[in-house]
Amino acid sequence: MDIVKAKMEDLPVILRIYEIARNFMRKTGNPTQWKSTFPPESLLTEDICAGNLYEVISDDTIHAVFALVIGEEPTYAKIEQGRWISETEYGTLHRIASDGRIHGVFDAIHAFSVREIGHLRIDTHKDNKVMQHLIEKNCYRKCGVIYVADGSPRIAYEKIEGRM
Repeated sequence: MDIVKAKMEDLPVILRIYEIARNFMRKTGNPTQWKSTFPPESLLTEDICAGNLYEVISDDTIHAVFALVIGEEPTYAKIEQGRWISETEYGTLHRIASDGRIHGVFDAIHAFSVREIGHLRIDTHKDNKVMQHLIEKNCYRKCGVIYVADGSPRIAYEKIEGRM
C-alpha cells in the first residue's frame, strides 16, 4: 500500500469511499456517528487544499482516505473522565474510511502517521466497535471522553511512539 496526498480530481472516488464507509458503519451498529452526510464535500475540499487528506492506494486504486492534521485540535482542549498523556505537539487522525476491499488499512495509516509525527491522537464514537478494536490493536491508550462540535461524546485515545 502507498499513501499519498489526496488530489482534488479524486474527490468523486473519495466521496464514494465515504458513502461505502457510512453504509458499513450503519450495518455494524454505528448508525449515528456520520449520519448520512458526513464528512461534507466542503470539509474534504478544505482538507485537500490544506494538504491534510491522504489516499491509501493499492494496485493503482484508491481504497481508503484519512485526514492527518498536525497541531492543536480544538475539540481536544477539554477532556473528561481522564487526561491526555502529553501536551507536546501531536497529530490527529480524522475521517478514516475504506472501501473494505483490502485489509490492513488502519495499520498502514498508523505506520505512515507515526513517521510524520510520533505523537498521535484519535477519537471515535462509542458505537464504532470496529474502529475501537483497530485503535486498541495498535496500542493507543484510552484517555477519556471529548466532545465534538455538535456536542456528542467521543472516546479519546493517544499514542506516543516509543512510550507505549
